[in-house]
Amino acid sequence: MWIIAGTIPDPDFSLLVPEGPAPRSASLSEAGLHLPDGRTVPVERGTAALAATALQTCAALGCTPPALLLAGDTGSGSGSRRLYAWLEKALPALAPRGLTFHYLFPDVDWHNRLLLAVRELENAPLMVADAGFMYVAKMSGYADAYELFTPDVGELAFLADEKAPHPFYTRGFLLAEEQNIPVLLARAQEHGNCPANLIIKGKADHIIHESRLHAVVDSPSVPAMECIGGTGDIVTGLVTGLLCAGLPTATAALAAARLARLLAAHCRPDPSTPVSRLIAALPEVLPRSRDEILVLGRA
Repeated sequence: MWIIAGTIPDPDFSLLVPEGPAPRSASLSEAGLHLPDGRTVPVERGTAALAATALQTCAALGCTPPALLLAGDTGSGSGSRRLYAWLEKALPALAPRGLTFHYLFPDVDWHNRLLLAVRELENAPLMVADAGFMYVAKMSGYADAYELFTPDVGELAFLADEKAPHPFYTRGFLLAEEQNIPVLLARAQEHGNCPANLIIKGKADHIIHESRLHAVVDSPSVPAMECIGGTGDIVTGLVTGLLCAGLPTATAALAAARLARLLAAHCRPDPSTPVSRLIAALPEVLPRSRDEILVLGRA
């Protein structure tokens, strides 16, 4: 089982948890993301966009989709803490093969409790982190416990700042510009603030594998994608789906970056295009065989 853990920006959204060893999957339609308990949430950006992308990817490849663990949280942290507490207790029974953590309130104490529970499992899951949970993973000092981070260049500057508790407080001399990626990456690695594998998202996507530059993906280039909120969530959703399918991390990361750009070229979006329209078009772009994915994932 692979689990996506994140939040929905609705304070009244009650906790959604995986039910049993083979939980029912969510589904997708024009109305939004249909959850196993009958609720529907819009696919605009954030964890809903990531989950919808991962579901589309798994459906195309014919593999078991991830289970969803979702809480309502608009920034207070209360929903995130309920999610942390539930997962800490449930981890031994779930024994997940992988976990993708997304928008969650960055609570260092709960992060460390959860990481301790992960380390007590007989088989440690692969862990992917983006957004708020990536921030707290860095803040905790245990970034090296993760398989993959998926930062943009601004977030990479935060990872490079050993003193910053949040991206808002990244010091100004750490310039979040594409030409500074090698310096920022080296500094993040020096201070142990990132794992060995990253997808650094930007005008050109940098794939880092085993702490070295593995590939750069810069085409096709569709400038409108930079204006559409949630496109970074698509990349993290793609790599989650490919990891669910059992692809090696470097292959999944490179294929995800390439597929996101092929999707953009296919859809030809303008800055007002909703991310849900891009995700809906994924079946038209996603390869239908593992061999085709492997070709995309070769440097």
